[in-house]
Amino acid sequence: MRNFPTIQDIHDARARLKPHVRHTPLLRADKIEKTVGCELYLKPETLQITGAFKIRGALNKALSLSKADIANGIIATSSGNHAQGLAYAARMLGVKAILVLPVTSPKIKIENTKALGAEVVLFDGDTAARWKRVYEIATENNYVPIHAFEDPIVMAGQGTIGCEILDDLADVDTVIVPVGGGGLISGIATAIKETKPSVRVIGAEPALTPKYYHSRINRERTSLPLLDTIADGLRISVPGQNPYPIIEKYVDEIVLVEDRHIIDGMRALAKDAKLIAEPAAAITVGALLAGSINLKPDEKVCAVLSGGNWDLSDLAGVYADG
Repeated sequence: MRNFPTIQDIHDARARLKPHVRHTPLLRADKIEKTVGCELYLKPETLQITGAFKIRGALNKALSLSKADIANGIIATSSGNHAQGLAYAARMLGVKAILVLPVTSPKIKIENTKALGAEVVLFDGDTAARWKRVYEIATENNYVPIHAFEDPIVMAGQGTIGCEILDDLADVDTVIVPVGGGGLISGIATAIKETKPSVRVIGAEPALTPKYYHSRINRERTSLPLLDTIADGLRISVPGQNPYPIIEKYVDEIVLVEDRHIIDGMRALAKDAKLIAEPAAAITVGALLAGSINLKPDEKVCAVLSGGNWDLSDLAGVYADG
């Protein structure tokens, strides 16, 4: 099986997902753009059915499998948003979903996953340890593992975001995408570069987990110590094996964003765009506010907001400090 999505895979995903997910709008960020110095549009996957983009990839993969394949159930690990996407897909298809979540997952993501009917297993360990446990459980019970960012069919589902951006803003110059495991930006970059290569694709990565940034410098996948960042959804210590070559091929630049600038992005989105975005989503706006990206005054920029699932108590603290 191929370890990367093709543009045809992404078009197929779009047709498969059309009846089930939202074509999220592009919103002009008039107030924020005055600060960052470009024509800014927001792609708010915060408004997606499960509050994040992950439903696209999870559902695309689940729908690509036969009923016999997933009869016993599907399983994965995630910081929370992929879990909710898979739980939604399982409920829609009438199958069991088992999600192994880190004990540090935001409470809202755990509760939302359970509310969708999934079985949640809390696990104290890093991403590699959690996936080891997932495969153990899958083998014991004949469940189908669905990886959040290594699976090309999952990446293809995320790539439908890129198609929508080009549909809604044909003359877009730059698209900024959060970088965690790499599945989101791999899918979006494939869709955009295979359709309109002149568009610049930039990845925004937390400065505290700069795995893709340093891997690009080192010209090989580089593992780094796992430090805490407010952007929990992007907290991974090593680049994905399959996303890495795709990102090297299609992504023009990777910029690092400090947590304080991510918080600035959250505040700006709430105050000026009336959007609640979790830190992993607000990183794209944070990168612009930090001046990390070289822009022209007439440049048309799209910032992808990957999700909006975060505990309200934590959000209140962030906004109150502003």
